[in-house]
Amino acid sequence: MLPKYKLIARQQLDKTLSGYAAVKQNAYPVKGWIRAIREALGMSGKQLASRLNVSQPRIPRLEQDEVSGVVSLNTMRQAAEALDCVFIYAIVPRTTLEETVRVQARKVAEARSKRVSHSMLLEEQNLSAEEQRASFNSAIEALIREMPKELWENES
Repeated sequence: MLPKYKLIARQQLDKTLSGYAAVKQNAYPVKGWIRAIREALGMSGKQLASRLNVSQPRIPRLEQDEVSGVVSLNTMRQAAEALDCVFIYAIVPRTTLEETVRVQARKVAEARSKRVSHSMLLEEQNLSAEEQRASFNSAIEALIREMPKELWENES
């Protein structure tokens, strides 16, 4: 994907994901979503089992599998449907995708800057503090604009 399209994709995803900002602050129910919603609806395990076309003993196992994180996405979708709910699955950035890229670009620019500064120091070609800052900021913007593959090569 061309860098300009990556920018557009990031911006579109950031806009879409901004709606999840409040959701990521909410705590996960201790008993899991399936059990919490089933109990709030006043639905028994036997009734949920009937709606899912499974045996009643499967429901406590399903609820435990959700809490322990081993339930499949497909099973969560089916359980949500049986509870007249919608299952939503998302990976929500802690900040924004744009900020995540900027932070990584800064790390890469810092690593590169250290190598360049060291060799320039050896060659007695030091830049002023203002020149260094301008060069550093320019390097960050170039990394964001160009999105080279090595941007994510290591966690610097």
